[in-house]
Amino acid sequence: MFFASDNSSPVPPQVIEALAVANAGYAMPYGRDPGMDRVREMIRDLFEAPEAAVYLVATGTTANALALATMCQPWQTVFCHTHAHIAEDECGAPEFYTNGAKLVLVGGDHGRMDPTALREAIDRTGAGGVHGVQRGCLSVTNVTEAGTVHTPDRIAELAGIARAAGLPVHLDGARFANAIVATGATPAEMTWRAGVDAVSFGGTKNGLMGVEAVIFFDPARAWEFELRRKRGGHLFSKHRYLSAQMEAYLADGLWLHLARQANLMAAWLAEGLSALPGVTLRHPVEANILFPEWDEGAHARLQATGAVYYPFPAPPGREAARLVTSWSTRAADVDGFLAALRG
Repeated sequence: MFFASDNSSPVPPQVIEALAVANAGYAMPYGRDPGMDRVREMIRDLFEAPEAAVYLVATGTTANALALATMCQPWQTVFCHTHAHIAEDECGAPEFYTNGAKLVLVGGDHGRMDPTALREAIDRTGAGGVHGVQRGCLSVTNVTEAGTVHTPDRIAELAGIARAAGLPVHLDGARFANAIVATGATPAEMTWRAGVDAVSFGGTKNGLMGVEAVIFFDPARAWEFELRRKRGGHLFSKHRYLSAQMEAYLADGLWLHLARQANLMAAWLAEGLSALPGVTLRHPVEANILFPEWDEGAHARLQATGAVYYPFPAPPGREAARLVTSWSTRAADVDGFLAALRG
């Protein structure tokens, strides 16, 4: 009953097998392996973007920070949600790799950025001329840190506000697959057709050992990203092991299959939690993250049965948690958790 994080899931056997195949013999380093050529074309086909520049890195923090650094100058801003991953969970990496760009936090219910709040934040930024930071870019997270999902229409609305101010748009898609499954949208509809210029296309949270794709729909940004990736120490020499993971992930729709399982188990868990007296959910459950509250004493019962998750702050007399399902979560895990919670 492991619900701490989808980062903690095992790696699917298809990916392990692909790594074993890639391990045979020799391959050119630094992204010049044949597997990367195949991955590039697979991602271009998937996103219906034949000119897109595609790169692989090992972590989501790297993907976000280097992408934002390529899109934003040090004296500019990154507009993002108050609880965006880049604001709360990346130890200042976006500021570090942009050489000082300021994160401007924009509110909104359930992890989704409010369009009016975004417009107001953009309008007041740069008003002080040379004395203040200037407008830079917009970063939207999908799936959000609250476990909710932006539809393509909502992304297009936010991107439209940014574009009206001349700002490029980045999408943090660490759980992009879960958002695609939840909405039924295509990758193109969720990104460039909605006004997104670059996306961090996640793999690690959806089962991979460690690889993320950074996709620029405008290839004019490609060379700068390449330089930043190398200078920042994130150009893998044995790159074929990144390529092998991503190729297996995309082959035969594995990436969607893994996300469907995670989302299905979250929906099952949400249904079971909602049926229990005294249990409430702080946010709508739209992908694979849940934030339940329950009466005091439940933590002790759950942990005594081996349940693993992150407790969250709660009002007096209550307890709260973050629960995350993954591709490897099974019905028995969900049923066991619910049984332990019922006592």
